Amino acid sequence: MLVPPDLETPLLLLDEARMQRNIVRMQARMNELGVRFRPHVKTSKCPQVVARQLAAGAQGITVSTLKEAERFFADGITDILYAVAIAPAKFDHAMRLARQGLQLTLLVESVAAAEALARHGHTHGHCHAVLIEVDTDGHRSGIRPDDPLLASVAQALRAEQGKGARVAGVMTHAGSSYALCDPDALATMAEQERAGCVSAAERLRAAGHACEIVSVGSTPTALSARSLHGVTEVRAGVYVFFDLVMAGVGVCSRDEIAISVLCSVIGHRPAAGRVITDAGWMAMSRDRGTQNQKHDFGYGAVCDVDGQPIDMLAFSDANQEHGVLQWSGGAGVDLEQRFPIGSRLRIVPNHACATAAQFERYTVLSADDRIVEWPRFGGW
Repeated sequence: MLVPPDLETPLLLLDEARMQRNIVRMQARMNELGVRFRPHVKTSKCPQVVARQLAAGAQGITVSTLKEAERFFADGITDILYAVAIAPAKFDHAMRLARQGLQLTLLVESVAAAEALARHGHTHGHCHAVLIEVDTDGHRSGIRPDDPLLASVAQALRAEQGKGARVAGVMTHAGSSYALCDPDALATMAEQERAGCVSAAERLRAAGHACEIVSVGSTPTALSARSLHGVTEVRAGVYVFFDLVMAGVGVCSRDEIAISVLCSVIGHRPAAGRVITDAGWMAMSRDRGTQNQKHDFGYGAVCDVDGQPIDMLAFSDANQEHGVLQWSGGAGVDLEQRFPIGSRLRIVPNHACATAAQFERYTVLSADDRIVEWPRFGGW
């Protein structure tokens, strides 16, 4: 589809057909593995995108902020997991949403947080549903499956006469999978994630906790898992758009990436072999996630206006509003003629979540050959 020449740049382009194929692919895989799929909507923060995920078969959503929970609850989504360990200042907000009818599940990873949440529930006559975060790869946060602290946190989540907090289950995220690129290593990590979280659930059940939810997931492990025995649900987010990091991991190809930033050429430095655009790090974000992969794309992969890669033009540097592209194709090319002022380029992002967060809307290249805009919200 042709991109209209009058669009003001920089802007965030979304290829709806690619996105829909990504949605169908993930949902089909989860159906094949026999688990419920709860997509993480922090990637898109867009009602139109989430509606398509739910229409494909997703059940409930995952959020990273209570603002997301509130926004999507207003759209009629009533089953939401807030998958960041909750801070005490947010207890009242979470309770308000639950009392309005939202089935909101919270997350803790410490005895202190569990005790505080239980006290809050008792004080206000409310029972919080809570998952305990489990660390299955040493990547970020959570409790190791065999750590006695797991049982202590569960014990602190006590409910009496429908008041306090209850253990609804366990949750893990194998974020270290982002550093892998071998299919067998990814499958091994997916199994490590599954086995660790299931083990944690079994330990809690043996201690008398119901632990009905066993929630795992990241885009690489979700697409690499060979068995999800004992798991009740999977979460993944960036799969809906994909990005260069995911292509480097090996779970998608570059032509499956659904978003890009449209920018305009605004200057040249011929002697240095540079082309200057109006999309700096304020448009792309400062995420340099590919710098530790086999191919470092700088601040993103440069393509022509139709999305075809220009491999000899690298996004080597960025200022707030200026993108600096470095030509490596030799000195015989007239950059001012090849990339004239006002010409358009598309930059494929390293990290879809971070780049999308720079914009208030998606300019959608729709499946029926129309250009439409979908809103995106941000903040906390």
